[in-house]
Amino acid sequence: MKHYFTRLEETMRAHWDKPALCNYHGEEFTFGDVATKIERFHLVFESVGVKKGDKIALCAKNSARWGISFLSVVTYEAVVVPILADFLPESVNHLVDHSESRILFTDPDIWKKLDISKMPNISTVVSVADFTILYADDDRTREALASLDDLYRERFPEGVKPEDVHYPVDNDKELSIINYTSGTTSAPKGVMLRHECLSSNVQFGQDNIPSYPEDNIVSMLPMAHMYGMMFEFIYPLCGGTTVYFLGKTPTPALLLGAMKEVKPYLVITVPLVMEKIFKSALLPKLKTPAMKVLTAIPGVNRIIFKKIREKLLSAFGGKVRSIIMGGAALNPEVEAWFKKIGIPFTVGYGMTEAAPLLAYAPWEEFVPKSCGKAVDREEVRIDSDDPQNVVGEIQARGTNIMSGYYKNEEATRAAFTADGWMNTGDLGVIDAQGNIFIRGRSKNMILSSNGQNIYPEEVEAVVNNQPYVVESVVVDRASKLVALVYVDKDALAKDQVDFESLVPGMMTVVNKQLPSYSKITKFEVVDSPFEKTPKMSIKRFLYK
Repeated sequence: MKHYFTRLEETMRAHWDKPALCNYHGEEFTFGDVATKIERFHLVFESVGVKKGDKIALCAKNSARWGISFLSVVTYEAVVVPILADFLPESVNHLVDHSESRILFTDPDIWKKLDISKMPNISTVVSVADFTILYADDDRTREALASLDDLYRERFPEGVKPEDVHYPVDNDKELSIINYTSGTTSAPKGVMLRHECLSSNVQFGQDNIPSYPEDNIVSMLPMAHMYGMMFEFIYPLCGGTTVYFLGKTPTPALLLGAMKEVKPYLVITVPLVMEKIFKSALLPKLKTPAMKVLTAIPGVNRIIFKKIREKLLSAFGGKVRSIIMGGAALNPEVEAWFKKIGIPFTVGYGMTEAAPLLAYAPWEEFVPKSCGKAVDREEVRIDSDDPQNVVGEIQARGTNIMSGYYKNEEATRAAFTADGWMNTGDLGVIDAQGNIFIRGRSKNMILSSNGQNIYPEEVEAVVNNQPYVVESVVVDRASKLVALVYVDKDALAKDQVDFESLVPGMMTVVNKQLPSYSKITKFEVVDSPFEKTPKMSIKRFLYK
């Protein structure tokens, strides 16, 4: 397995003048620019006394400079602590302190809301917006930073050249990242990831979804979350691909505009985004009487599906080789249509604790309703006497898997079995070919009064297929299942339909598709979309 620092070195040297990290319609940095700024930051770290293994926090919105900050820290062999920019100021204060970070990279608007007295280890605060100093705790630090240009000229009298790029690679087993899974102030879980965890994910990406210098990718997921950090930034950059950052969460119009302009080779997203595109743009046309007839005719349906496929992929720029979804299950009806149409999609499986990949299959081999097979350098097993038929907890071990939770021994002990497998908290089965099928989260499972296991995600998939339903959460109320639903109010108004009048018929349709022990007893409409995590999973604990 090749260290991802080696890949970065090779890419920087070979493509020195090629754009590497860009803000969409904003700043642009070549690989040479990135390498130069990394060396300047290394001089800063040396000057203020940062040592190998020291912690450096990074809390800012997505940008090219976020990427440079990240690479500067990890290649210095300090430990980077990415913190979501959306966390509350109190949470940011707490996590910076809990991680024992010495330096903080952040945005000026975030810095204004923070309290330095609650981050006693911080000596320097750097603006990610322009790399100026927002705070220095003593004259020594200020003097060191003021002399940076002189230090740089002394170290690199002719400037940084391709042959000057050298990063340490004898550190596979050493800590690289502490990635907090939430902003909680009580016993936070900081996932400890080694350099080899990242290298393994990069290796898998380049082996199975190779990226090239002529490719581009749009980065829209949160960089402080492993899914976006790895597959919209680190892995493609290691292949020489140009990364375009959209900054904050884009509107659909901005996203599609960027896709058409950037023409990405790969789209990394969550199922909810693709489901919305399908339900709003494709499904109404596919369900017209004429289209139902035409798509049932062999030969004719292939022509129609080809046109739909070309139209959808052109909306993403026309160069997409694969669409990868993760973070949640894809609606079965949408998945079935995508298969018919021939959309090059696949649904993977991962978590922060695996940096993030656990399972994947290329779209040509992807088995519907699965989430792929265990990735290279990793094993997956089901904690069940009959893993192919009886649901059990999904467990994993291998190079990708974390070392544990930072300063949280209790959570670390609970995360691993006695024989060293990590408990994912997910429930599922695995077929004879190794395809993994997730049934739900263990903490979400509902135990019925007669002892049956009910997986709300499976019931929700049926509810979500009903007209005008955008998303749903199934909850247990006094041993009865209630479906909380968020509906498309605009579509209802346009069609002049009262949703409540549809509910009795929907209940009948839904319950016909469900076993007796998991039938819905009530639909309850909520006024706004369900609150979600950065990876777009619904925060279920808010809707009990």
